[in-house]
Amino acid sequence: MFTGIITGVGRIVAIDDLGATAQHGKRLTVEAPAGYLDDVGQGDSIALNGACMTVTTFDAAARRFHLDISAESLDKTAGLAEPGPVNLEKALRAADRLGGHIVSGHVDGIGTVTHFAQVGESWELRVLAPPAIGRYLVYKGSITVNGVSLTVNAVADGAAGSEASINLIPHTVQNTALGTLKVGSKVNLEIDVIARYCERILNYRPAA
Repeated sequence: MFTGIITGVGRIVAIDDLGATAQHGKRLTVEAPAGYLDDVGQGDSIALNGACMTVTTFDAAARRFHLDISAESLDKTAGLAEPGPVNLEKALRAADRLGGHIVSGHVDGIGTVTHFAQVGESWELRVLAPPAIGRYLVYKGSITVNGVSLTVNAVADGAAGSEASINLIPHTVQNTALGTLKVGSKVNLEIDVIARYCERILNYRPAA
């Protein structure tokens, strides 16, 4: 489990094939900030852009760790198949503060950035979510974008999906990889787990 509060910005520096076909995944080499891996062990979970991954090997002195990502995960996520900056979050400890919201690290869909511009001291980010996710987007509700817990300021529903408007304060832009986004960028989205349970409870009908 995670909270959507980014604990470091890393960078995918190498991508190696795990096999010769499209059914094979990739091995990623990720460079982490100084000291980030000091309390990490083999097998630990770290979310990359909101996708929970397992550390297979690491070298704390070199500030690098490796993970294997399956073809299925690559197909269902964005930004993990090419070199570049990624948001990092270590798994939540039982005694940690829940600064964002409950995040599982399982990507529910891929959104598209439709607008990203500065407004005053902050930035307005608009993301078009797939139709299947639209029902979970609510005013003042939570959404995870590339692993970052964010608050939805407005929702506009349309035939192509639902566009969520989000305000990013300068701290978020400066301390996550969201500042590198541009119109057309693909982002990983995870809906609020509470909304998921509410839908199941309200819509469940036992078999006759």
